[in-house]
Amino acid sequence: MKRSRINDIMTAADEMMRSFGFTLPPFAYWNPEEFRARVNDGSARRIADARLGWDITDYGQGEFDKLGLFLFTLRNGILSDLERGRGMVYAEKLLISRQDQVSPMHTHFIKSEDIINRGGAILAVELFGSDANGNFDGEKGVTVLTDGLERRLQPGEVLKLAPGESVTLNPGDWHAFWGENGDVLIGEVSTVNDDVTDNVFREPIG
Repeated sequence: MKRSRINDIMTAADEMMRSFGFTLPPFAYWNPEEFRARVNDGSARRIADARLGWDITDYGQGEFDKLGLFLFTLRNGILSDLERGRGMVYAEKLLISRQDQVSPMHTHFIKSEDIINRGGAILAVELFGSDANGNFDGEKGVTVLTDGLERRLQPGEVLKLAPGESVTLNPGDWHAFWGENGDVLIGEVSTVNDDVTDNVFREPIG
């Protein structure tokens, strides 16, 4: 993806987040030189180590408008804290899913997450369950909490979340999502996030 395209996506995302009352932290607007300098002098080492900040993915397919996602990681804890059950065991992100822009089917082995429609259109979430080994099971449904209410969904059923609504997803809940009839600002509140090892996709991702 060209740098000019990335810059356009970041600008549009910032405008959308602000339109719903969300202002990013100051480090979001550091230029590359300032970011490197602060990491090198140690003052921003935690930001780099926790992988906070901007993230734009087309999942290696080169078709961002069809298969992609914008993310900004606001805070992220430490896996060692999660393992011992205390400390900074949580993470928070803002995401933008464009109309009909799919985030492909995946699950997590460690992370539990609340996916929240923070504003915009309908957030569509397709859900499947896992087999006994945690693998994708196309014939198994899931039971999830939507704003604290238990819901049983059939395999492949699409849960539709209006602004203000949310769903809690646990390890083994396979899910894909997209914006329906428009773009969606999404909040994610979760346990510690590790995008390097804890995103497990049904299909190979480049």
